[in-house]
Amino acid sequence: MRTLIVLAFALAGCAAPEPAPPARAPLSAVLTTPRDVTLSWPPGEQGTAGRVVEFATEPRGPYTILDFLPPGRSSYVHPDLIPRTTFYYRLRPYYGQASNTVEVALPPGPLEEKLEHGWLDPRTLPHPAPGNAPGAAPENLRATVKHANGIAFTWTDRAGDEEGYLLEVRAKDAPDFRVAAVLEPDVNAVGLVTLPEEKRAAYRVRAIRYGGPSPVVTQTTG
Repeated sequence: MRTLIVLAFALAGCAAPEPAPPARAPLSAVLTTPRDVTLSWPPGEQGTAGRVVEFATEPRGPYTILDFLPPGRSSYVHPDLIPRTTFYYRLRPYYGQASNTVEVALPPGPLEEKLEHGWLDPRTLPHPAPGNAPGAAPENLRATVKHANGIAFTWTDRAGDEEGYLLEVRAKDAPDFRVAAVLEPDVNAVGLVTLPEEKRAAYRVRAIRYGGPSPVVTQTTG
């Protein structure tokens, strides 16, 4: 994230200009317990779909995704870490439009583990008009109930520049959507085994592009 500070100086008699507020760091990491790190950052820029929080244990990575967070979030707790280890953190914004939302009500019943689950695999189904529009949202998201805890999704890929897809879910009483699956570009079909609280939930899929990473911050556990 880049912080742009604009200072406007106006001469009005002999009055001194108001001091500018200090700039907030794009990302900070605080050791809140010997093994818990709390990350915080200023509000996001306009137009983002959210942020990716990533960490590594080496200065040059590789980085691992911790979570995809909605644009309103400005903190994250990384708990129960390995003692006496330096952790490296960064944020990346991501962009992209979401598809239509589908509501799904699953029938009662436990997880049916003995069923064939080939429909769970991410795949690309042929369709007559492959996507080629930059930034276009997926269309025609459809959900098919497979069993008491399984849903198969298909959609139409309209984007020509996506770096991946996010399948997002919002359980009946949840305030926000969360990411249920991260998918490769050009995928337009995938299955999901739901959590117990997702018997009634809303789903959508989002074609995403990533922004550049923030400056890296570090913290060493006790």
